[in-house]
Amino acid sequence: MQTDTIRDDGPYDPSPPGAPPATHAPPGGVARSLALGAAVSAGAMGAVLALTGLDSPLRAPFTLFFLLMAPAGALAVALGRMDPLARAVVAGAGALAVDLLVSQAMLALHLWSVRGGVLAVAAFSGVLLLGCAVRRRAGRARARGTD
Repeated sequence: MQTDTIRDDGPYDPSPPGAPPATHAPPGGVARSLALGAAVSAGAMGAVLALTGLDSPLRAPFTLFFLLMAPAGALAVALGRMDPLARAVVAGAGALAVDLLVSQAMLALHLWSVRGGVLAVAAFSGVLLLGCAVRRRAGRARARGTD
């Protein structure tokens, strides 16, 4: 019996000899990328329809999609090292909490409006994503030894 070992002198390529080199597809493949693009497009369309006030039968479902998925996506990025299922559950619950807190604050301050709610949720999501990007960049700079 012969045991194959991986040497440290180069990359390990498990493809058989004569096979074309494997392409580096994104994790999850093309279908996941297309689904993510469609979700981002639907959310952006919901925000645009809500902010511009255009009358459309798709305004309510797309706006609801944006209000749920924008904070959920930002929270999922912030929870990047968790188990994927746990991250999805926590991000979904966090998105509901953000939406409820925004609406509660707007009602308590007598500032309720759909546009204001969409802007507040978008601002929260944007700030959270920006904070994650800054933290990751600082972590990479620290890992390289440059500040």
